[in-house]
Amino acid sequence: VTSCGKTPKLENGQEAVVTIKDGEDISVDALYEEMKDTYALSVLLDMIDTQLLEKLYPAGDEEKEYLDSQVSQFQYYYEAYYSTQYDSLESFLYAMYGVQSEDELREVLSLSFKRQEATKDYAAELLEDDEIEEYYEENIIGDMKASHILITADYKDGASEDEIKDAKDKAYEKAMDLIKELNDAKDDQVEELFAKLAKEHSKDGSASKGGDLDWFSGGDMVKPFEEATIKLEIGEYTAEPVETEYGYHIILKTGQKDKKALKDVKEEIVDALVEEKLQEDDKLQIKALAALREEHGIEIQDKELKKQYKTYLDNNK
Repeated sequence: VTSCGKTPKLENGQEAVVTIKDGEDISVDALYEEMKDTYALSVLLDMIDTQLLEKLYPAGDEEKEYLDSQVSQFQYYYEAYYSTQYDSLESFLYAMYGVQSEDELREVLSLSFKRQEATKDYAAELLEDDEIEEYYEENIIGDMKASHILITADYKDGASEDEIKDAKDKAYEKAMDLIKELNDAKDDQVEELFAKLAKEHSKDGSASKGGDLDWFSGGDMVKPFEEATIKLEIGEYTAEPVETEYGYHIILKTGQKDKKALKDVKEEIVDALVEEKLQEDDKLQIKALAALREEHGIEIQDKELKKQYKTYLDNNK
């Protein structure tokens, strides 16, 4: 950007940005000095990271899909909510996000995507083998097979809290009545009766199959459902209804496979732990990019901007 701590000079540095008939013209250098304390560091880091990350993270299919998806969302929000306020997508983008075209928007989104990828790689490098092994022991399970009966609370939109509670209480009681019916059945009749009750009472698409959900792996089901299924033995059903956002479930576990070897799920575990680290530390991206700039020998020469950058990093440790 500059050298020897001097103010940077552009080729047209001595030319006026603005001429004032009855005053002093404003030069490129004067404009830069005025902006230096407020905008220059942010713009500079964008320029540095764009150069650096374009080499380290060349655009691929995943980035293209991300950009296309994000641009489509912006277009949707403009057409659905803002088309009466702004006469074009471009004016909307400029007013809301400071970019003047779809191409500029894609550039901003591309830099954001690459920064996210760099941060994930940095977080992955921080992981220790024992963290991965601990996650494997505690969280990785073999695929399970289950059937369920879903009883929903029936209430209308706009229902009062009392009406909602009453509907939930009725749904819970109905689920408990079905469990009592299962309790009265002989062991060798449970699966057949469960399927019959599912067809008659379940409010889920699986009802026509007797509640059969087929095989599923960790993360496929909502957490309360998954946790309850893990605790069951094959052939055992839940002693009480399991509440989820969908209603009350009676779950019958019908199968359990051995979990995969660590080497086969290591990538999945790393991804999960990286997401945990991103949630736990909101400064992680700043740290990751600072480390990457240092690793690649990037050094700010301008004394004032160098000082600002140090303060910025110190404030985000």
